[in-house]
Amino acid sequence: MIGYGNTLISTLNETNSLIQSSMIHSSFPALGLRALQFFAKEEASLALVGRNAERFQKVTAKIKEANMKIDPLVILADISVDGEAERIISETLHKFDHLDILINNAGFVIPGSIETTKIADFDLIMGTNVRGTLILTQMAIPHLIATKGNVVNVSSVAGLRQFENLLAYNMSKAALDQFTRCVALELTGKGVRVNSVNPAAIDTNPRENLGLDQENTPEQVAAMEAYGKLHPIGRVGRLYMLLQRWQVTMRAT
Repeated sequence: MIGYGNTLISTLNETNSLIQSSMIHSSFPALGLRALQFFAKEEASLALVGRNAERFQKVTAKIKEANMKIDPLVILADISVDGEAERIISETLHKFDHLDILINNAGFVIPGSIETTKIADFDLIMGTNVRGTLILTQMAIPHLIATKGNVVNVSSVAGLRQFENLLAYNMSKAALDQFTRCVALELTGKGVRVNSVNPAAIDTNPRENLGLDQENTPEQVAAMEAYGKLHPIGRVGRLYMLLQRWQVTMRAT
């Protein structure tokens, strides 16, 4: 089982924002951290949301390496639990007054096929990846309408094509993509942009991405190269390409 938490942001240059992003225990854990460092360099005020206090201490230290002026708010919460989304929004607004950006990236990955997927695992995946995202977005929308802000949902290529033995995860990301399209249509007349990003593998740190040891063996190098060949362009994605597509500033209008 792979689970990753959330991160909220509050100010990004010309706007304040709420960002949900942490992926600190994901299949590509460096991606979330690099994203937070990217936003910190953009002078964003950050509110981090997740379930692991020790992990966020390390993340906070890395954020300060990127920008010493940033003092992120840490909120320990689980968006799959009723009442948590309301508390997340309340605590964020208490510190930052208003909200311009919500980035949804909480998620679970539990392998399983139609023959092996446990209903409890299915409920856990859908409860976080879909239901929790819906509730947090609902709580954020009135504040985003007030600021004409935007929502970015971090989906996956798994929402666009099927991957073997990831039935529930594939379904959750397909649902998230349709959620994005529906909410974008509903809010377009209210000045709120809603978009999604659907990354495949991202080359932040190849060893971390694949769970490899710090020292690459010839077998590990070959495994990374083989993984890249699964992509149509023959390589995995680059982090800066993904970050530039996160439409979180007025430059994206």
